[in-house]
Amino acid sequence: MSHSGVPWRHAPGAFKFLSPPPLFPARAVAVRARRSETLRSFPVFLIIGYVIILAASLGTYAVHGSLAALWVPMEYIAIIGLMIGGFVAGNGPKAIKGTLGSLSLAVKGSKYNKALYVDLLALLFEILAKVRKEGLMSIENDIENPDSSPIFSKYPSVAADHHAVEFMTDYLRMMVGGNLNAFEIENLMDMEIETHHQEAHTAPHVVSKVADAVPAFGIVVAVMGVVNVMGSVGQPPAVLGKMIGGALVGTFLGILVSYGFVAPIASQLEQKVEESGKIYQVIKVVLLASMNGYAPQVAVEFGRKVLYSTDRPGFAELEQEIKSRKG
Repeated sequence: MSHSGVPWRHAPGAFKFLSPPPLFPARAVAVRARRSETLRSFPVFLIIGYVIILAASLGTYAVHGSLAALWVPMEYIAIIGLMIGGFVAGNGPKAIKGTLGSLSLAVKGSKYNKALYVDLLALLFEILAKVRKEGLMSIENDIENPDSSPIFSKYPSVAADHHAVEFMTDYLRMMVGGNLNAFEIENLMDMEIETHHQEAHTAPHVVSKVADAVPAFGIVVAVMGVVNVMGSVGQPPAVLGKMIGGALVGTFLGILVSYGFVAPIASQLEQKVEESGKIYQVIKVVLLASMNGYAPQVAVEFGRKVLYSTDRPGFAELEQEIKSRKG
């Protein structure tokens, strides 16, 4: 037990990285990581998917039919109106506001990449190393005012995620307070992460429900068109055929919009939610490892191991990054 109240099990310096010298300098590693995340920072696959969907549906139809036959403005207006009405009627103000605010995430790309997690692990290492060297009270100003902290200011990509910073500083504050029970803290962390997970899933759940309803709205519009046709049975066959075709556009449009455009957005939002939860798990395991007495070098290794394989820095990469930032 250290004088600061944290049960450091291992003596300072007991754990050192024993890996061979890294093959790439820190700057090259950072550049390579950012280049590898270029595609993820832009919704290129969503756009490509939309283009393929339009080409496969409208493009193949245009080979043997007229696209003008698909232009039935009133049916478009009816389906859009039904979508909006169903969305508003089926959700409360909080869900509506949260969903509308989250839609931009589907086209912004993911900010959770290897470069961000390297910064996060380096930040956690620097904080824990300061605690180990100077005691828990030395980080009190950093956790109370992270915006003006010289440590947090070195990692703007992490500092920009206010929810993650708040999560981190809250539990660091508990560490400073002392008298910690690691099992109770872990249980509290799990409950907070679960709460965040449930809140974040509201938007993809709502959008998915809208996607499920749109084909039915298309059928409603088509039935309305058929009713209109039945009232015009005395018209010439050519006129009736055009009216029936226009009525069927509602069914076509409802299915296309649902599975071709709205459902992919729900899927994108679902993936963003899953990615956003990983940063809290990293913070959790690193802080718990520190509370259980592991040295900062080992604690950040706990965090590195819980990352997705596509976002996980190599052992030598992380070691070199930490060493370069310490220098």
